Amino acid sequence: GAGAVEHVANWGNDDTTFDDAYFLGGLPWETSDRYHSEGAIYQLNKVRTPTHIVAGADDIRVAVLEDYLLDRALHELNVPSDLLIFPGEGHELAKNPWHGKIKVREELKWLTKYGGVTGTN
Repeated sequence: GAGAVEHVANWGNDDTTFDDAYFLGGLPWETSDRYHSEGAIYQLNKVRTPTHIVAGADDIRVAVLEDYLLDRALHELNVPSDLLIFPGEGHELAKNPWHGKIKVREELKWLTKYGGVTGTN
């Protein structure tokens, strides 16, 4: 799924900006320590699990920029990752049925390679 990794970016770019402020106790400049301590981007050095990231290029819930951040960070950490971005899609990949098929196909390939799943062909 989408990789929301940085709360300030999410607060400023998504269509539900109220939830970040609510869950983090205020606006970014009011509780910057919470935005930082709760942001996944600042904890990624702990990640070792190969990660498959799927995003819609036009996602207004989690901006595609965050998916690029996640993929870049994992690459820098030498964690296997794959970033699959669907043009014209939003958060739910609902515009083109082929995108759903491609998503599942790529997930099965990923699970075969990294998850010990067999018989997915």
